[in-house]
Amino acid sequence: MNILDNNNLNHVLMTDEANSHLCGNVNSQNCRYWATENAHDIHQKPLHSSKLIVWCGVASFGVIGSYFFEDKAGRPITVNSARYSEMLRTFLEPELQRLGFENQTVWFQQDGVMAHIVRTTMQVLNEMFPARVISRSGNIE
Repeated sequence: MNILDNNNLNHVLMTDEANSHLCGNVNSQNCRYWATENAHDIHQKPLHSSKLIVWCGVASFGVIGSYFFEDKAGRPITVNSARYSEMLRTFLEPELQRLGFENQTVWFQQDGVMAHIVRTTMQVLNEMFPARVISRSGNIE
């Protein structure tokens, strides 16, 4: 099946997580700074600042999320394959059901970070989205 056939692009759920530092630091990989002068300032920042990790999915039918990766005390936790798979089962799957998409052809797109593509995570995704996973190690790379 070609994803471009039958208007399938309307059913592609594009997903990703973002890390946001709560101390005001910005990920310089994603930002560019412009100034009229080079002030040669020294920017100090803590080694491990507080942050939050949020997941979201976007498709033509709307936005699913935000899902915050945190422990029972509300502290941010690192995304690993077990936590990612748990989010898929306990958050995304019920949200798709609530929106009426549990029996429809939804394609799931994600990036290729390790937590997303390990065998256990891909098994969950292939159960939820049979032959409709766009990802490294997915049905469409």
